[in-house]
Amino acid sequence: MIDAVDHLLIGAADLDAGIQWVYGRTGVRAAFGGVHPGGGTRNALLSLQRRRYLEVIAPDPAQSEYRFRVDVRSLARPQLVTWAAGTPDADGVARSARAAGLEVTGPDAGSRARPDGVVLRWRIVSVKNDLGSAGVEPIPFFIEWDPRSPHPSIDSPDGCDLLSFRIAHPRPAVVKAALDALGISVPVDAAERPRLTATLSTPRGEATLN
Repeated sequence: MIDAVDHLLIGAADLDAGIQWVYGRTGVRAAFGGVHPGGGTRNALLSLQRRRYLEVIAPDPAQSEYRFRVDVRSLARPQLVTWAAGTPDADGVARSARAAGLEVTGPDAGSRARPDGVVLRWRIVSVKNDLGSAGVEPIPFFIEWDPRSPHPSIDSPDGCDLLSFRIAHPRPAVVKAALDALGISVPVDAAERPRLTATLSTPRGEATLN
């Protein structure tokens, strides 16, 4: 499962609160990454090693429009809300998903400027589905990084590593079938509501985020 992960997203109604929540569990303070112009969000990041990272994503008070797929503005506490699968070929992912009968959008271009002025660019493929609820989207979006953009895992605060990542859902067979169609063959646990769970090694020992 973790081989498919590019990054995990912790949603928070307030960025500082999200950073503190992650710090309290890991002992590593995520660093401000930048804003997503037109998306209504901003983020902070920490590395999970091996080209993976954790993103704390929250509303950007300076933007009036909000387009992120999960409404983190209404979350009572920070939580894992969704994840991104990495791909070197966003066009191929979109073609394969459509051939499997899935409805997708993209690839769509995205970007953000780091605090040092470096602009990161990527392309995203999103899969339309009705499997998300309770602030959790178990089906990932796919991200293809521009080869000229340094991957955030390289220069984000380190000290953590992703040990495991699991998905649970009231309809596990349906979620598994969708993931299989996307080329991600992983077990899906049964649960009363959608849940994402990541286990990290941290300076404070093992930590579970969900």
